[in-house]
Amino acid sequence: MYRFLFTRQWVIVTLVALLLMPTMVRLGFWQLHRHQHKVAQNALIADNLKATPVQVDKLTSPGHTIPYDQYWRRVTATGTYDTAHEVVVRRRTSSDGSVGYHVLTPFDLTDGKTVLINRGWIPDNGSQIAFPKIPAAPKGRITLTGRLMADQTTAASGIKDLKGLPPRQVMLINSKQMSQVLGEPLLGGYIEQTSPGSRGDTPELIPEPEHSDIGPHMAYAVQWWLFTAGVPVGWVILVRREKRDRAATEAKTTPEHAPATA
Repeated sequence: MYRFLFTRQWVIVTLVALLLMPTMVRLGFWQLHRHQHKVAQNALIADNLKATPVQVDKLTSPGHTIPYDQYWRRVTATGTYDTAHEVVVRRRTSSDGSVGYHVLTPFDLTDGKTVLINRGWIPDNGSQIAFPKIPAAPKGRITLTGRLMADQTTAASGIKDLKGLPPRQVMLINSKQMSQVLGEPLLGGYIEQTSPGSRGDTPELIPEPEHSDIGPHMAYAVQWWLFTAGVPVGWVILVRREKRDRAATEAKTTPEHAPATA
């Protein structure tokens, strides 16, 4: 009755179904793990953004790699801007999607250490070569607050660290690279400034990261698992249809019995 299942066509169909099921199960768990990572990241961002600010040099030191659990941690710094060594970070977008630069300024702390400050976004001046006009940083000693961020790398960001850029322009914010330029050690990571706030003549501050949306990953996981459950159901439906069609074909080709003679 089901001998057709051993035909070449049905062996291939069955093998494809058996391969699809574990593949889709794995894809579902992959989406589940992405969902769990997003939930955990959102919780970390929320906790670190509402934490009481601490002095930046309590969390980092020269050459230090910022651990993931300290990303976006609120920190304070007191000192003066070193605008003589200010650079801009190319191809950065504003809150409305406009392309421009981030302003990166070394900040000399009162204890002699130096940390990089991302002062915010400025618009492109229409030239990829000329150094843009940067709003002046406050003079004298100030105290600022911001989010502690890890050094940017090509591996983590996907941004290529291009060589041969115009003077005082970089692609990535990286304390180790800037340390080589300045010829002095810098605190690991950098500060994304949040206060003092923007005025009309200052860079646009970087908005805090989105941490309310968990994304569609859980829905995608459920979809993959539903597809997995649908494979054997679809296989059974196809088998029954094949059986019915073969039975109908056999009934049409089987000759009727001749009538009995007297």
